[in-house]
Amino acid sequence: MLPLLRINRCFFVCSSSSLSFSPSEVRPFSKFLIHRLMPRSGTMAARLSTAAGSPKLLFRQLFEKESSTYTYLLADVGHPEKPALIVDPVDRTVDRDLSLVKDLGLKVIYAMNTHVHADHITGTGLIKSRVSGVKSVISTASNAKADILVEHGDKIYFGNLFLEVRATPGHTLGCLTYVTGDEPDQPHPRMAFTGDALLIRGCGRTDFQGGSSHKLYESVHSQIFTLPKDTLLYPAHDYNGFTVSTIEEEMLYNPRLSKDEDTFKTIMENLSLPYPKMIDAAVPANLVCGMQDLPAN
Repeated sequence: MLPLLRINRCFFVCSSSSLSFSPSEVRPFSKFLIHRLMPRSGTMAARLSTAAGSPKLLFRQLFEKESSTYTYLLADVGHPEKPALIVDPVDRTVDRDLSLVKDLGLKVIYAMNTHVHADHITGTGLIKSRVSGVKSVISTASNAKADILVEHGDKIYFGNLFLEVRATPGHTLGCLTYVTGDEPDQPHPRMAFTGDALLIRGCGRTDFQGGSSHKLYESVHSQIFTLPKDTLLYPAHDYNGFTVSTIEEEMLYNPRLSKDEDTFKTIMENLSLPYPKMIDAAVPANLVCGMQDLPAN
C-alpha cells in the first residue's frame, strides 16, 4: 500500500520514488479526500545543488512589468519526472511561463499564491485550464477557493524537494511565506518567497484586506527574520530593479522593518498610498483562483 502524505486537510497517495517525507508527516487514512500526487512540471536563472545524489533545484525568477510582479518557477530536476511548481503566476504571462515549462521539460504539479493579490489577476486558473492535473494552492486564512488550502507548518513536496509554509499575515489576513527546507538534502542557502509581507527594502501596505501593521511587524520578525541570515529573499514585487536580497540585509537596511514597532507603525500610517487601481477586479477574481471568466466544468 502506498504511504499517505498530508498537506493540510488533503491527503495524497504518494509513491516513495516521487516524494520524500519523514514519519511525522504521514497520517493514517481518514474520511478526507485522497489525490494521487503525480509529479508534474515552471529573468534570473539558477540551479542549486546539494550533496551528491540528492535533489537538484532548478530555479527561475520571472517578471511581469505592468504590476511589477515576480513569478517563481521551481523544479526538482534530479527526479526523473522533473516535478515543478509555480509561485504567484500572473494571468498576462501564463503563455510565457508555460512555454518555458515546455522548453525545460518540466511537469507542473502546483500553481501557488502567497496571498490574494490586489494588483493583478492570478494565473492559477488559466494554468489549471491548460495543464491537466495541476492543483492550485493558497492559505486557509485567505478565505479564497483553491484545490489545496494550506496552513502554517505544512510542507509542499515536489519530487524530493519541499517548501515549508509559514503564516505571515499583516499585508493581508492570509499572507504566506514559502521557505525551502532546512534538511541536509535540501538546497542551501535556503530561499524564502515572502510575497508582499517583506519586500527588498520595503514591505506591503497594511491599510486594506484585513491588513495590520502590528501583525505584519510580528510576522516578519518572528517568521522571516528568524531564518538563517544567508537565506535568499525573493519578494512578490519590486519597483526599483532589485531581484534578490538576504535576511541579514533586510534586518540591517530595511528602512521600515529594521526599526522598532512603534516607529514602524508610524511609518505605515503615514504612507498616504493611492487606492490600488486593479483591486476591484483583482480581488474578486483571485478569491476564486482567477477562474471567474472560465466556463464551469
